[in-house]
Amino acid sequence: MEVHFNPDVQAKLEQMARATGRRSDQLVENVVTDYFEDIAFTRETLDRRYDEMESGKVQGIDGEEVFARLRAKSAARRAERQ
Repeated sequence: MEVHFNPDVQAKLEQMARATGRRSDQLVENVVTDYFEDIAFTRETLDRRYDEMESGKVQGIDGEEVFARLRAKSAARRAERQ
């Protein structure tokens, strides 16, 4: 398989290869492998959470409530620092 990158990406890849002492094809393979592992993990997590919500094991939270909780947490942290 052959992969072509735009000149900016190619330059960054070559710079990283030099800095790490590894071949550029090794770096690309590692990045792609890590990406697929991350995607698989994310899909498994989302599927599990969906199943938990469908079964009623976990209840969803309204978006406005989430933002209100985050704002309250942020305000509490700011107050602790002062």
